[in-house]
Amino acid sequence: MKTTNIYGGQDPRELPAYTFREAAHYLRIPVSTIRAWARGHAAADGGFAFRPVLHLRPDQLQLSFFNLIEAFVVDGLRRKHNFSMQRLRPAIDHLESIASATAHPLAELQLAVFNDDLFVEMGELLNLSRPGQVAMRDVLAKYLRRVERGPAGAVQKLYPFVRRQADLAEPKVIVIDPLISFGRPVIAGTGIPTSVVAERFKAGEPVEELAADYRVAQAQIEEAIRCELELAA
Repeated sequence: MKTTNIYGGQDPRELPAYTFREAAHYLRIPVSTIRAWARGHAAADGGFAFRPVLHLRPDQLQLSFFNLIEAFVVDGLRRKHNFSMQRLRPAIDHLESIASATAHPLAELQLAVFNDDLFVEMGELLNLSRPGQVAMRDVLAKYLRRVERGPAGAVQKLYPFVRRQADLAEPKVIVIDPLISFGRPVIAGTGIPTSVVAERFKAGEPVEELAADYRVAQAQIEEAIRCELELAA
């Protein structure tokens, strides 16, 4: 993935860009959950009652695009595949131990779910839930198909769910791309920020007029508004 001068030569996917509240809003996850995943929970002895599952530096106050993908993956495993955090944490620990060269393995590696076990693609499907076992079939989680990767497998875009009840068949109308609008949600294929559409709608402009102004379908405008205002479908 190429970097641009405005990012000072840094990978924009690594830059802190989303507050806990923004990440919670975009992913439809409670703020307290995002914060717990990012910071963990301190124990009385100064250690962790449970450790963070997102990879933030100690001084990092916001989530990066990679962190956003990590949270999306963890939420998908919990919500769609019924992994409890008690079961998921050892699998994440094992993933980190075998992929130590990767800074964000949850975001950067190909994961799969088969027969209620979690696997990672590393030449072969390695079982993270039961270390030492290899899967004979490759059944990728549909939830992760909303994460778009480049030709080399690098994560590039996220198509978040914008409905209150995440539906795997929900169209990919809204996209988060760290190279477009500084990583804020936009209508896919247009670069139109959802926040601008929502502000105009709140100011009283009808959906049909907004669609005509931006030359997109009314359904795209409606999805942009849902993304920002969480309107009922």
